[in-house]
Parts: sequence; structure tokens; C-alpha cells
Amino acid sequence: MAGISLAIGKGFSVRNFWHDVRDSESTFFVYVGETARYLLAAPPSPLDKEHKVRCMFGNGLRPDVWLPFRERFGVPEVGEFFDSSEGMFSLFVWNRGDYSVDCVGHHGALLRFAMRNTLVPVAINHETNEIVRDPKTGFAKRNSYNEGGEILVKLADESLFPGYWNNPEATKKMFDRDVFKKGDLYYRSGDALKRTDDGRWIFMDRLGDTYRWKSENVSTAEVAEAVGRYSGIFEAIVYGVEVPWHEGRAGCAALTIASERRENFDWRGLATHARKQLPGYAVPVFVRVLDGEVGRAASHNNKQDKVALRAEGVDPSKKGSKAAGGEEDKIYWLSPKSDKYVRFEDRDWRNLVGGTARL
Repeated sequence: MAGISLAIGKGFSVRNFWHDVRDSESTFFVYVGETARYLLAAPPSPLDKEHKVRCMFGNGLRPDVWLPFRERFGVPEVGEFFDSSEGMFSLFVWNRGDYSVDCVGHHGALLRFAMRNTLVPVAINHETNEIVRDPKTGFAKRNSYNEGGEILVKLADESLFPGYWNNPEATKKMFDRDVFKKGDLYYRSGDALKRTDDGRWIFMDRLGDTYRWKSENVSTAEVAEAVGRYSGIFEAIVYGVEVPWHEGRAGCAALTIASERRENFDWRGLATHARKQLPGYAVPVFVRVLDGEVGRAASHNNKQDKVALRAEGVDPSKKGSKAAGGEEDKIYWLSPKSDKYVRFEDRDWRNLVGGTARL
């Protein structure tokens, strides 16, 4: 209808992707979730830059993948958007250099001023996922944009949100009233972001993914980005797991490691890297090495699927009970006084259950 040719593949395939791009002579392609990471994990080819693509458009391009993908495949421009199906909170950035590589949107001075009371970050209790409110006034605790938090969207009335089909209860849960003053109405985005002083929006985490450990909030996106930059790691899926006799959740990173590195992977080097890049409470206590190729723990739309991994936790006897193909996964752990990750066995789990081992 707009005079633009569109080529649609039968399905996403790492093996066929660039063949389809070349055959169709595409100048743009659309990505979602970890698509770029899976393409980057394929063996290098002399044809990597033999295409006409000048821009990739989509959402979910992680900072640890952005530059390596651009350098290897020579795609100079990225149109990264941040949005929800409901469309109540939308951001976009058109990236052509290094300035906006790590962000999901950008607001200039005028937009920052205009939206200062429309898009508002608030503090969240990550155990209940409820907005933190002042016990005296009952109003929400507004965070600074630099600190970030769950983004609330101010609404004039409920009709602005179309709601979920035939599900009024789910629709109702998306609203919160009397947030900053009596009678006001806000839509809960369910996503935590922060904004820099110059207007770059940085994705922090999805509500429900952030966990508490050592009385601190841990952003799974921040940890995944840091761990994912370590040599030999294609993908890091980070989540919190329950551990007997410990409050909160301990961090676990499910890793896909390059096949040629798995046998002699440097577990001491990973521990050193994580402790340099992250505060102590955010360093993953556990690591789960996923057996198989990159993307094994992906949902149908190439997004990381943490639900099954989180449900299994780190009890070795539960491997594969929820996560398909997980029976052969290996679990490692890092004790507070250790300088490297070591295998986590059945006896170690029994010690945690019995209370004789502490983290």
C-alpha cells in the first residue's frame, strides 16, 4: 500500500537468514528478542557483509550484542523501539553511531519537559511487585529519572487503555489510583527504566524479573549484560532462585557457552570478571550451563524464557523437569570466599537444605 516491497520468510532460521536477505536484496530487516544474538553465534563467513542491508528495525537488541553485530555484519543503522502490545508507553531511537547504542529511546529537552509528569518512575517492592507508598501520606515514592523504577503513565480516564479482551480483572490490575494525589490515575507499564540527564532511556528490568538478594534489588538485565560480555559466552539468562535458609533469591545465570570453549572454560576468569563488573550482591551465586545450541531456552518469538528455569531452581534433581532438554545441564556455584565457580552437586544441595552451607 505504501509502495514498499516486503519479503516474508516462512520462519526464522539462522542458517537461511542471510541467504533470504541476499536473495530478496533487502535493505531493512526486522528483528525481535535475541534474533541478533543467535545470528552472531553462527560461525563467521566471508559473506557476512555481502548484503544490501543498511538498517535493522525491531526491539530487544541487547547492549552486549549491538556493537559486535554491527562490526561483524556491517549494518550501520538500528531502529530500536520499546513498546507494549497495549501501546500505552512507547519509545524509539534511530541509532547511527555509538551515542545511543545502549538505549531503547531518546527524549530531547522539550519532550523531557513535556513528559515530566506523564512518564514517572516509582519505587517497587520486588517481593510483592506493589508500588512503595509513604506510610503517612499513602502516596507513591517517586524516584529520580537517573535512579529509575517502574514507569507509570498518567491517564485522564480509564477509556484511554483499551483493556484485555473479555478480561476485566486483568484490565483493572493495570491501573493504580491516588498515586501522587487524591483522584489521579496511572497505568502501570510493568517495566523498569531509567533516563539519563541527556534523555537516553535505559531498560532496567521487567516487573517480576528483578529479585532481592542481600537486601538489595538486582536487575537481571544489568547482570545478563555484564556476564554476557565475557569471552566465550553467547547468551546469559539471569533470574533469582530460592535457596533454603536464605532470605530473598540468589542470582543464577543460565549460560550458553561456545562449543569449542566448554571443555576448558575459565571459571576463575568468569568469577573475576563478574566481581569487577558488578556489585557484590549482584554477582551470580549459581551458573547453569545449558546443554545444546544457543537459543535453547527461547520462547516462540525469540525472547528469553525464564519461567521453566526459575521453577527448577538449582536443585540438581529437578533438572529437565520443567526446562525441556535440561537433563544434561551442569550447575556451578561461587561461595563467598572462593575465587572460581565449581561444580554444584547433589551433596552441596543437601548441605544447603540441611543448613550446614551458607551463601
